[in-house]
Amino acid sequence: MSGYQLAENVSLAGRNTFHVAARAAMMADVTRSEALSELFDFAMLREGPVMVLGEGSNLLFAADFPGVVVCLTMAKVHIVEDDGSHALVRAEAGLSWNDLVTWTLGRGLCGLENTALIPGTVGASPIQNIGAYGVEVGEFIETVEAFDRGTGQIKRVAHADCEFAYRDSRFKADLDQWVITAVEFRLPRQRELKLDYAGVREELAAMGVDTPRASHVAEAISRIRTRKLPNPALLGNAGSFFKNPVLPAAQADALKETHPLLPVFPSTSSELRKVSAAWLIEKAGWKGFREGDAGIAAQHALVLVNHGNATGAQLLSLAHRVADSVQETFGVGLEPEPRLIGARWQR
Repeated sequence: MSGYQLAENVSLAGRNTFHVAARAAMMADVTRSEALSELFDFAMLREGPVMVLGEGSNLLFAADFPGVVVCLTMAKVHIVEDDGSHALVRAEAGLSWNDLVTWTLGRGLCGLENTALIPGTVGASPIQNIGAYGVEVGEFIETVEAFDRGTGQIKRVAHADCEFAYRDSRFKADLDQWVITAVEFRLPRQRELKLDYAGVREELAAMGVDTPRASHVAEAISRIRTRKLPNPALLGNAGSFFKNPVLPAAQADALKETHPLLPVFPSTSSELRKVSAAWLIEKAGWKGFREGDAGIAAQHALVLVNHGNATGAQLLSLAHRVADSVQETFGVGLEPEPRLIGARWQR
């Protein structure tokens, strides 16, 4: 079977950054996007669902997966065109996201520097419209190439049709339809750097950088992330577990009046505000909490952690307790950022 390899009853413990000991009924490692049509013809004959898995850095296995897990390993990247001011970069789905950031910076391209050290793969980036420190990747994505399971063909989806929103996209809404195989980014060689978020300027000053370039920003943000977030290789986690709540401006202003230290950020509309989930969770008393091997990181209140042998169900139960506490204390609902496998958030 050219282009993919199959294995049955596969452990997923090393395929998710929470290190949850889930298993998949079958796994397919794909080396050629052209093989997806044949693979899905086969997979659809089996009972159970199909799931595409990257580095497993943005999901929580609350149960074993009863179907076929598909892992894309294609990881090439190259410049398609370059007019001197912008370049069109094509990256295959299996490439590590941080490797792409480093690759683009090394070729004098900017735009992705604020997303340095985000875990995961290129293929996952449009699904979640990943972002950090004031930047979302949807701004730079020109085309997403994806296998459409409905037609059995690879399609090119233009930016305007991707429906990017805060941690959301057309692909996230239709996870069972699309398998992203490559992403094309239109990146500038010069642009105003985004420095006014979460201590970036302070970190640059500590580095002794007075006139920063994009590469300096990437290094500063990498230092901040390394300092604030636990290393998944040492402590199982999926980074930020909760989204920052987006509230009506009146509700956010009322919270700010009652809690003057609450960080409040602009949102996509003048009628909305984004508030800090980390602040709410910490003030509700959960930062550093541990029960068995399930806990909240001592470094950052947004990070749910597995201290060793916590199950996905135990981690999810703790996340629900945290959300219930924040709702009761502040009247604000929390939603998870990672994808939940084998469970639903709303109970």
